[in-house]
Amino acid sequence: MASSESERSDRSIENLIGAYAALVDAGDFAGLGELFAEAVFGGSGDAVRGAEQVEKLFRAMVHVYEDGTPRTKHVTTNIRIDVDDGAGTAVAHSYVTVFQALPDLPLQPIVAGRYRDVFERRGGAWRFVERRFTTDLVGDVSHHLLVGPDVLAR
Repeated sequence: MASSESERSDRSIENLIGAYAALVDAGDFAGLGELFAEAVFGGSGDAVRGAEQVEKLFRAMVHVYEDGTPRTKHVTTNIRIDVDDGAGTAVAHSYVTVFQALPDLPLQPIVAGRYRDVFERRGGAWRFVERRFTTDLVGDVSHHLLVGPDVLAR
């Protein structure tokens, strides 16, 4: 694959990774479900599959405030993407730090971890096939999660 084609693949995949962060931070769990419509999403253990299950998971797990958002910012860094152009697949590894602030909660990191993403090119476009999240560090998630912090270890 020519360098510019490879760069386009990498950029398209980075855009999907960024779309996840933007959708979660906007509280758009229906959009998040659409992003994972044909994919598996989960931690190191249990996982859900498809739009309906992903949307349901986030609605049951994440606190949404009056402004319609969870008042978070997901910052994704250290993105490494390996594309197998012949197979039309890619694997990405990245770090994530989630920040949160509320009127009574100063801006702070609340969780840090890693993503392992699998992508497939279908109909000329890259799509998520799987996202796995590993939690490395957990801070005060009591204003973010509707469930106990142990859910992050799943």
